[in-house]
Amino acid sequence: MEYLESYALHFGLLPYIKFNTKVIDINYCVQQGQDMRSWSHWGGTATDNCFTNPKGKWEVTTTCAAAVQGHLGQDPRVYEVEFVILCIGRFRGTPNIPDFPPKKGPEGFVNGKVIHSMHYSAMEDSEATKFVKGKRVTVVGFQKSALDIANECATVNGVENPCTLLYRNLHWNIPADYNPYTVLASLYLNRFSELMLYKPGEGRFLSLLVTLLSPLRWAISKCVESYIKFKLPLKKYDLVPEHRFSADVTSCSISIAPKDFYDRVEEGSILLKKSKGFGFYTNGLTFDDDATAALESDIVILGTGYKGDLKLKNIFKSPTFQKHITDVLNSTVPLYRESIHPRIPQLAVIGYSESYANLYTSEMRCRWLAHFLEDGFKLPSIKEMEKDMLEWEKYMKRYSSRGACIGALHTWYNDQLCKDMGCNPKRKKRFFAELFEPYGPTDYANLTPGKK
Repeated sequence: MEYLESYALHFGLLPYIKFNTKVIDINYCVQQGQDMRSWSHWGGTATDNCFTNPKGKWEVTTTCAAAVQGHLGQDPRVYEVEFVILCIGRFRGTPNIPDFPPKKGPEGFVNGKVIHSMHYSAMEDSEATKFVKGKRVTVVGFQKSALDIANECATVNGVENPCTLLYRNLHWNIPADYNPYTVLASLYLNRFSELMLYKPGEGRFLSLLVTLLSPLRWAISKCVESYIKFKLPLKKYDLVPEHRFSADVTSCSISIAPKDFYDRVEEGSILLKKSKGFGFYTNGLTFDDDATAALESDIVILGTGYKGDLKLKNIFKSPTFQKHITDVLNSTVPLYRESIHPRIPQLAVIGYSESYANLYTSEMRCRWLAHFLEDGFKLPSIKEMEKDMLEWEKYMKRYSSRGACIGALHTWYNDQLCKDMGCNPKRKKRFFAELFEPYGPTDYANLTPGKK
């Protein structure tokens, strides 16, 4: 917190930040006589950037946080701007609540409470401890938030009131005492590892190389799985996923098992329950694949993720732009260079698609976007951008089970950003280092965009 405050003070940012303010929606107002459907280039021009000759303006409608909470009445305020950058996040604000059959939703759980992990995470430590202490807690999910919360509940309540972890699908987890950088970076986040994946826009030679190296990719995944099964009692508790470790890598689905998590499973303070589906009844949960079983609970915490696509869609007032965002998001690849929608002018999105180092990924996109806004390069035509997005869509559908994840092709992706900015994409000094050493934030620390 001190770092963020000192950063804002040093660069004089505070006068430009509107605290305690909620954006209700954004709306694009095109100049009279402009037909956006006829535009061949983003923003309606191939020669000028969005500030030289903007074809329209964005209206950003806001209200204060107190008005949102109903504490006071205040008319919304509208700001008129030339460019909008959406940094609204994907894993916050719009929780993903599972669909339930009639009369089996949370409303039927009259003797207990149902909350999403988002609301639990927002509690202070003491408040969270008080909330779960002495209660029979069920946590739904098997990703990072669910594992962390189950571990916290087990720490508070012990074996007297064990926490039940309810899950449908398993994922590979790295042991807490094992450096994830060693596994992910050394084996999966270098140029050589990317030679084992089909990449957007690659030529025939690289495609052939993927085929030739596929046995090696399988062997690497098998070795990592064997090590994880040696370190963690996955077989003992029937927690070995059916898919390869590499499948979770390309989907950004790898997480770190909390410290002592499996010790708590061993002692009985965490109970594991697998089910294809569940519903609620008066005192707890029922299960689709075991109608005779019921699980009494006091609290159910849903670690079921977020609807980031819905959050992004709802910020637009225009049904046309909502449709553009929805159509593209359904194809798993939201944006050109993961930042710009070809059919939505004078707007960029930062931080939607994920990787294994989201701060580093977002900063690279910010540098790319800042260079573009400084008129450092021109975007291709709308058709060319959509063609590139289609190539990335094919990659996502082949390798990623949860949408926009560039984790396994991070260097390939950064190469494209560097080429756009006129920078040398090869950041290492030696051939073997370039091929086998992991790429990370420090490799791009002195990135200097070229001039037009």
